[in-house]
Amino acid sequence: MKIVFIGTVKFSLYALERLLKINSDVVGVCTKKTSSINNDYADLSPICELNSIPCLYVENLNSKENIKWINNLSPDVIFCFGWSSIIHKEILSIPPLGIVGYHPTRLPENRGRHPLIWALVMGLEKSASTFFFMSEGIDDGEILSQVDFPILYEDDAQSLYDKVTGVALEQIENFVPKLKNNDYRLITQNHNTSNYLRKRNQDDGLIDFRMSSRAIYNLVRGLTKPYIGAHIYYRGENISIWKVKELENVQKNIEPGKVLKIYDTSIVIKCFDKSIEIIEHDFKTLPKVGEYL
Repeated sequence: MKIVFIGTVKFSLYALERLLKINSDVVGVCTKKTSSINNDYADLSPICELNSIPCLYVENLNSKENIKWINNLSPDVIFCFGWSSIIHKEILSIPPLGIVGYHPTRLPENRGRHPLIWALVMGLEKSASTFFFMSEGIDDGEILSQVDFPILYEDDAQSLYDKVTGVALEQIENFVPKLKNNDYRLITQNHNTSNYLRKRNQDDGLIDFRMSSRAIYNLVRGLTKPYIGAHIYYRGENISIWKVKELENVQKNIEPGKVLKIYDTSIVIKCFDKSIEIIEHDFKTLPKVGEYL
């Protein structure tokens, strides 16, 4: 079974490594030389060079030249894991088996953008790792493999990324032989129960201390490394916040945003219901007790 692989993030790299580990016949790889939109960008060319796999850097995957390049490889299936651009019908129709995509949600729930970030920000307690056959819609094709995973209170962007990667790599080992032997079952998505997550913007990462302590905690853990980080404005500067801790209730007649205590480099701030301790941050000069953020 000849595979063309498309991807440009760390998960793409891990998936490609696993495919090669189980002796899959990867006949070509499409990736990007750089990426301004992927904080977890990974260059796939070194592993291709190491394994003598043709590798093509692309910007517009759907260009005539790139379609021709893929078509000439005569893939039986295309795996597209970690690619933010829409794939047009001309490529979707190339492989006889189709194109397998990936989305870390329990499809048909939460189709769309930034699924791991939104899962943490919304405080979800579980989600799923889903491989599906791509169609002309967005994340709406038939499901090839879906495995649930828990989201713990302690999870943040990095730990959840690692968790879902581990689940997905096991799925790959399971379904690749089934594809090769034509021994797989598909599940049709129920479009009536679907929803779409929107693309986030910088304002979505702004901490407002009128929010609850849990909402602030979820926002920070959802945007922490490897992503861009939540942020606040202090004395005209944009300050990234990487880790916070929820604290117990404080007296009710204190306004949200007031700095309550300073512990070495940690800052305790009143929020709507409780208080938050900012543990990891990019403050160059710490605020003073009694100031408002």
